[in-house]
Amino acid sequence: MQTILVTGGAGYVGSHCCKAFARAGYRVVVYDNLYRGWRDLVKWGDLIEGDLLDADAVGRAVAAVKPDVVAHFAALTYVGESVSDPGQYYANNSLGAFNVLEAMRANGCSKFIFSSTAATYGVPKQVPIPEDHPQWPINPYGWSKLMVERMLADYATAYGFTFAALRYFNAAGADPDGEAGERHEPETHVIPLAIEGSLRDDYRFTIFGDDFDTRDGTCVRDYVHVTDLGEAHRLAAEHLLAGGAGGFFNLGTGEGATVKEIADAIERVTGRKLPRTIGPRRAGDPPVLIASNTRAREILGWTPTHSSIDEIVATANAWRLKEGERRG
Repeated sequence: MQTILVTGGAGYVGSHCCKAFARAGYRVVVYDNLYRGWRDLVKWGDLIEGDLLDADAVGRAVAAVKPDVVAHFAALTYVGESVSDPGQYYANNSLGAFNVLEAMRANGCSKFIFSSTAATYGVPKQVPIPEDHPQWPINPYGWSKLMVERMLADYATAYGFTFAALRYFNAAGADPDGEAGERHEPETHVIPLAIEGSLRDDYRFTIFGDDFDTRDGTCVRDYVHVTDLGEAHRLAAEHLLAGGAGGFFNLGTGEGATVKEIADAIERVTGRKLPRTIGPRRAGDPPVLIASNTRAREILGWTPTHSSIDEIVATANAWRLKEGERRG
């Protein structure tokens, strides 16, 4: 049985990927400090509690686990917070990843799957966005992830590392079996916020601009179901373990949904009206952000199968209902 060490496996995307790895027959070990992860989401492997910034602890974990692959999810992900407190992001996201890479190098482990982001591209010059699109992030979160991508390229050249850096577009939805889902405090993602808001009589869903050059005037974003992300990581592990060349891969549907389409889907799924209001455009908001996923399809053999907007909303709503029961 081959072993995958999953940093940040107690978080949203990490926990879903742990399930995908375990179902494929891997031994899964999670390394997480539970700062923004959740102990009850560690269901598919053992948990080592530790901090990325404790280089000695990271080294001990890698030495003890002896992983065949490291899948690195542990990161802070709030864009606004990265602007107000960039030091925290560069420390946790960039230096933390460096500590993991150095621990791997010291222990003879050289296969690495990186949870990256479309935020490394910044404002797109073309859509769909290909992997060779210029990268110029517009916030410290994006820069902290791009720094890790740079490290990976250099480690591959100098130390023989092979890696798959997977650039997510908009991760959404929840495990169809209800075993994991989105639990952020505070929640900032539009779909869970709108689902929660639809239960309140005083809530109005704000659409920031309805005069963009899109099919209904509202922004288009590429939402990909978190279960499809898990499958992509499983395929990436198989690719690396089989001796495949690494690289950078976009994970998105290549299509996208408008803000109005999301609101309509929430109404269909929940059976509740979602009152809406039109607000002004937000500064720097591109009309369309969608991925070219050709490379992931051709090299990893990945096809998103759960990422229709209705399935994303339905699984997110089912998880919200379960979370309501958990909270009492």
